[in-house]
Amino acid sequence: MSQDTPVQSNLTELLAGYLSHRTLAHAEGLASLEPEAEVLPYEAGPVQPIDAKLAWDETLYVAASVGLTSVASPPPHWSSLVAAHEPVVALACALGNFPQMVRHFHTILQSTGLRPPVAGTSRPSMAATEVLDWARKVAASKQYPQLLLAIGTLRLAKQFDDAAKLVQSHDDSVPAGLRTAWDNEKAALAWHQGQAEEASALWHRLEANAVTLFNRGMADLFLGRTNEAQTWLGQAIASLPEDRAWHHLARLYLTLARV
Repeated sequence: MSQDTPVQSNLTELLAGYLSHRTLAHAEGLASLEPEAEVLPYEAGPVQPIDAKLAWDETLYVAASVGLTSVASPPPHWSSLVAAHEPVVALACALGNFPQMVRHFHTILQSTGLRPPVAGTSRPSMAATEVLDWARKVAASKQYPQLLLAIGTLRLAKQFDDAAKLVQSHDDSVPAGLRTAWDNEKAALAWHQGQAEEASALWHRLEANAVTLFNRGMADLFLGRTNEAQTWLGQAIASLPEDRAWHHLARLYLTLARV
């Protein structure tokens, strides 16, 4: 074999690619935890603690991709929510989510079967009460970009029922220009609650963009529809900037779909 023969990147290299560095927090509320407070999960591969600033940048990218340009400030207790969240394997591209949540690499590498989230397996974050108070104030203001962020943050804090109540109470009055963004959050909430087929069906009905293409492919992958997953993830990769962690997570999922 020639030394010039290209070799496909393995999963560990793909995982390391989108977690290759940490950025220093420089905005209020985004400072990383002090070293003694950090949770350092044991992994066989090269893993770094999650940086709250980096995580916020990735959720801001999702916001911009679905037309929410007025989301600028992180929710309260963002750093705590980021640091305390348990690892995720099947991650929706949605507000409040960030690719660095996929960090138990051995779970992916050694898995004999990929499955969607299961209902009732997550407990609310310790900051859930404070986040709920903030979300209720946001809902009262009826500012929909912030309301979408509130729903995503409640989902991140495992306050699924409260997030669902906000969705139900405002679903009929969403501005037309925000409908795709709103329905993407509805689908993400359903997905992380364990309602996988319902979420997948909604994502497949939405207008195609980098976010919804990613979610179509991700859902099809974990629902066992690997051929369809390859199609959507390939399109998502072409739409996502290479300097975004979402791009590299899509590449990881595409590799899994081809296994």
